[in-house]
Amino acid sequence: MATTASSNGQTNGTSSLKITKRPWNARGHGDHGWLYTFHTFAFAGYYDPQNSEFGPLRVINEDRVEKGTGFGTHSHAEFLIWSYIVSGELEHKDSMGNLENLRRGEVQFTSAGTGIRHSEYNRNKKEDVHFLQIWAKPNVRGLTPSYKTRKFTDEMKQDKLVRIMESTERHSGKDGETESIPMHSDVSMSASILAPGKSVTHELVAEGERNVYLHVVMTDRTQPKSGGSKIRVGDVELGEGDGAYVRGAKGPGKIEVESVGERQAEFLLFDMGK
Repeated sequence: MATTASSNGQTNGTSSLKITKRPWNARGHGDHGWLYTFHTFAFAGYYDPQNSEFGPLRVINEDRVEKGTGFGTHSHAEFLIWSYIVSGELEHKDSMGNLENLRRGEVQFTSAGTGIRHSEYNRNKKEDVHFLQIWAKPNVRGLTPSYKTRKFTDEMKQDKLVRIMESTERHSGKDGETESIPMHSDVSMSASILAPGKSVTHELVAEGERNVYLHVVMTDRTQPKSGGSKIRVGDVELGEGDGAYVRGAKGPGKIEVESVGERQAEFLLFDMGK
């Protein structure tokens, strides 16, 4: 079960944040041989009513797919789906005619809209692929399916928060290589690789009440018993694979994240409407 702590952190100096830790080993988990996975929210045969969704977020799966295996062709509709590649290679193939081999730093986004079919496969014969698959509900139904890939290098994320995904309502409309990926949902996702002792500040993307979620990327299949990557939000410390629900945030305001572990911490931060 998640544990709750009241944070000393402030949003705009007025509203206290309520931070609920989601421990790495409290997530849903499956070891299928070819697939080793953790589910932050309800997925497949895992369901926890207290951790079924958060804002528009419906899925954060941290997947490791064995070399030479993968997810066969399957269908999706009315979901926004993106993959954040941590290591290895992932082949994406879909009914829109897209075929790509994705590597570290690349983010592949599909707006399933009225319906698509796709497969995700690890064609590499020497290395497993480690990636996060994330789903959100769109705020518009019946969209024409679409696809986009961007690459966000380690250098771009080093000791900075880089915007990866952005709501179409806040997106610049630019389509440059370093621009965020637009999507039809009130979700902003940023990523950082934060060295020990460093901190970054996230400015809430919209006025009013916001839901914020953080996830620390794992370096191995289990959280290290000592050492490893750690971040601190308010007075709550998160290790590898841990997440945190942040409630009580109100824009305009800020949330600070500090790296407090023995190695640099790669993490994602989601800023969402309620």
